[in-house]
Amino acid sequence: MKPFAKKFYKSSAWLKCRAAYIKMRHGLCERCSGPGKIVHHKEYLTPDNIDDPNITLNFNKLEYLCQDCHNKEHHEKHGVTVQGVIFDESGMPVQKT
Repeated sequence: MKPFAKKFYKSSAWLKCRAAYIKMRHGLCERCSGPGKIVHHKEYLTPDNIDDPNITLNFNKLEYLCQDCHNKEHHEKHGVTVQGVIFDESGMPVQKT
């Protein structure tokens, strides 16, 4: 998780929003209908928009994805392929242990 996003991803506003969004999506990935795992922000979060609830907490700008669909989203759009890195429950890249 990037340093600027730590406070946001631990905030009660995000945790409540995330839980409500997952419930609304019945826990299923919006792309493949498998079990979801990550609430993905469709708009990349930056230090400039991290405090804008219209971007960070807006259901229209979120998508619930399984690990595979989330990885495809990031690899296809950003060309990122790093061995030993996975995405955590917040959608942030972390070292695989």
